[in-house]
Amino acid sequence: MGRRRRRTGDDWKVLAQACTELLERVPELVDEHLRELHAYEPAYGRILPYDQHWQEAHEAMRVGIEMISAPRNSPRRDLEHADGMGRRRAAQGMPLELVVHAYRHAGHLVWDALIEGAGSDAARLEALMQSATTVWSAVDAQADTASEAYRETELELRSRTDEQLQALLDALLQGQRSPELVARAAAGLDLPEQGRYAVVVLRYDRREEREAFHRQVQGEGVRFLWRMGADCELGVVALAGDTGLDALSELLDGRCPGPGGISPVVVGLTELGRARRLAELALRTCPPGSRRIVRLDRRMTGALVVGQPEMASLLVSDVLGGLLELDPADRAVLLETLDAWLECEGSAGRAAGRLYCHRNTVFNRLRRLEQLTSRSLSRPRDLTEMTLALDAFRLTGPG
Repeated sequence: MGRRRRRTGDDWKVLAQACTELLERVPELVDEHLRELHAYEPAYGRILPYDQHWQEAHEAMRVGIEMISAPRNSPRRDLEHADGMGRRRAAQGMPLELVVHAYRHAGHLVWDALIEGAGSDAARLEALMQSATTVWSAVDAQADTASEAYRETELELRSRTDEQLQALLDALLQGQRSPELVARAAAGLDLPEQGRYAVVVLRYDRREEREAFHRQVQGEGVRFLWRMGADCELGVVALAGDTGLDALSELLDGRCPGPGGISPVVVGLTELGRARRLAELALRTCPPGSRRIVRLDRRMTGALVVGQPEMASLLVSDVLGGLLELDPADRAVLLETLDAWLECEGSAGRAAGRLYCHRNTVFNRLRRLEQLTSRSLSRPRDLTEMTLALDAFRLTGPG
């Protein structure tokens, strides 16, 4: 076989002439183009009105044919047009593979029409064949440009949508309850309007901890949606089936940086604002330095105390007044003993084991507490006051 000859200036003139002649056939080619596209995938017709699609395809094909034979230093109007087309198609929701297919299909139609126009003129046909690389390079460049613009726009739209959905979630957490807002949030976030939910509030400083536990706290029956607050992170937890707070607490325990609070279960997206406030209240029952994730339903007395700071201060000063005058180390021992005795359900023996002392020592310390507070641990009302006062002192400090 002989060596393939290189493209010459005459070849370019032949291509330019063929393109000029082909421009007159563009309406005919567009009709064929759309007919075959719709036969290939009916989605084209569902996404775009026919007249709009025809006009856009006509403009794209005309610009593409003109640029095939344009001088090399000419501005790439075809690529500018392809960029705009890719962005429009992304916004219209047309799948990217259909966008690329349309460009490839149009390229085949144009190339076949160019070859058909050469007829039996062997010299003209040879000249066009020498220009095949030019034609298909142009088609490839247009398809690539449209694809890149499509992906960029898709990311922008997705980011914009994510921001809108996060704003809806924020509004629910702030207590907004309008039916329109709830319906939009349910549809956009794929959440049931009347589902079972809890809210988790976490307070911590290190960013790397957040990224780590988000991957860890995933389990069957729970779905988390996280939002960053000013000084904490909020998690909306959708609970599936009969999943409850026991399973949620077990999932969070040891995996989430604390301290944190868990709300009771609420029903419906309209209750997320209330759940957030209750979770924040649970978080406030965590003493300084705590790393625990606590449930409000297990910290009710502490929640009562922190929810009424003025009353908490009065409790501390009125009930524990005598203790406040002691040396801090002595006071700490007595309060630790009371705390252990309460945790052990009034068993001095078990409290002694926890405190590593004799049970008589526990009794002696409790009697001293009764003397200093002028209250009896055997009287229910006095015991309640001392329990609340102990929580108030732990959470708010001396009155």
